[in-house]
Amino acid sequence: MLSSQVLQKAIDELRAITRIDLCVLDLEGRVVVSTFSDENIPVDAVKLFADSVAESQVIQGYHFLKILNDNIVEYVLVSKGSSEDAYMIGKVAVSEIQNLLVAYKERFDKNNFIQNLLLDNMLLVDIYNRAKKLHIEVEARRAVFMIETRQEKDGTALEAMKTLFASRTKDYITAVDEKSIILVKELKSDESYEELEEIAKMIQDMLNSEAMSAVRVAYGTIVNEINQVSKSYKEAKMALDVGKIFYAEKNIIAYNTLGIGRLIYQLPVQLCEMFMKEIFGENLPNTFDEETLTTINKFFENNLNVSETARQLYVHRNTLVYRLEKLQKSTGLDIRVFDDALTFKIALMVVSYMNYMENKDY
Repeated sequence: MLSSQVLQKAIDELRAITRIDLCVLDLEGRVVVSTFSDENIPVDAVKLFADSVAESQVIQGYHFLKILNDNIVEYVLVSKGSSEDAYMIGKVAVSEIQNLLVAYKERFDKNNFIQNLLLDNMLLVDIYNRAKKLHIEVEARRAVFMIETRQEKDGTALEAMKTLFASRTKDYITAVDEKSIILVKELKSDESYEELEEIAKMIQDMLNSEAMSAVRVAYGTIVNEINQVSKSYKEAKMALDVGKIFYAEKNIIAYNTLGIGRLIYQLPVQLCEMFMKEIFGENLPNTFDEETLTTINKFFENNLNVSETARQLYVHRNTLVYRLEKLQKSTGLDIRVFDDALTFKIALMVVSYMNYMENKDY
C-alpha cells in the first residue's frame, strides 16, 4: 500500500501546476488524501461507482475516475469540476498514481525476493524465473554485508543505509531480523576483497557519525551467480557470530579472515567438552587466575618470545619462566613448545566458544 505522504505529494504537485483540486478515496468512500475540503463528495456515489463497469463518471459536479492496481480497483479519484480540463487532469493523476503503485509493487516484490533468496526459501528454478521477471541480473559478482546495530528496529540506521546506496539501483538493502541490516552489493569486475573492506569501513563510519549508531559489519565471500547469494549471506552471518566470540575488539569482520575460529564455531559443544576434559581434566583454562591468563595471552601475542613477553609484563625473565613452568606442572603442556602452544591456543578459543554458546539467547 502506498503511503499517504506519497499520494498527497503527487496530487499537491498536480494541483500546483493545474489549479484543479483532486481527492483520492478508498472503496468505502473514506478520504485518503485531498487538496480541498471534501464534505460535499457523495460517499454512496463513490461506492456505487467503484462497483460499476464505468471507467469514469460525472456526479454532482465532480469527475469520478478509477485507479487500478493489477486491473483491480484500488482507489477512486475525484477531480473537482465537470469541465473537460478537470477530466483530463483527473486522467493524468490516475496515470501517475497507477505508475506509483506499479513502482511500489516492484520494489516490494524485489525486497520479498531478496529476503527469500537470502534465507534459501526458493527452489533453483524459481530463483531464475523470478529474477528474470523482476529484471535482476542473474550472472553478476555480488557480496553480502551484514550490519548489526546495538538497538533493535533501528530505523535511523536502515534509512541511512538506503540513502547511502540510493543511487546504486543494483544494490539491495533489506532486513531479516530485528537487529540486522543486509546489503547485497553488486561488484565491478575489478573489485576485490580490498574494496569490500573499504565499503565496510565506509558503512561503519557513516552509521557511527550520521545515524549515531555503533555497529558491527561482517561480509561474506564474493559470488558470481544469484543462486549463490545465500551462501555469501550465511558466511556474513557466521563471520558476525565468530567475530563476537574470538575477535570482540574488531568491528569489521570478513569471513575469509576468520581462520581457525571458523572451524571451532562449527564443532558440536559435546565434542568441545570431550576435548577439554581429555587435555586438561578438571583443571580447565577458564579456572585460571587473571595473572595466569594475562601471561598466557601476552606470550602468544609475542610469538612465544620469553624476553619480549617479560619486558611487556614488566617482570624479570626468570619470573616469567617460573610462571610457565608452574603452568606446565598443572596442565602438562609447555607452551614454550610450538605443539603444546598450539593445543593451548585452540583450547582457549574452545573455552570462549563454549561460554558463548552457553550464554547465547535462542
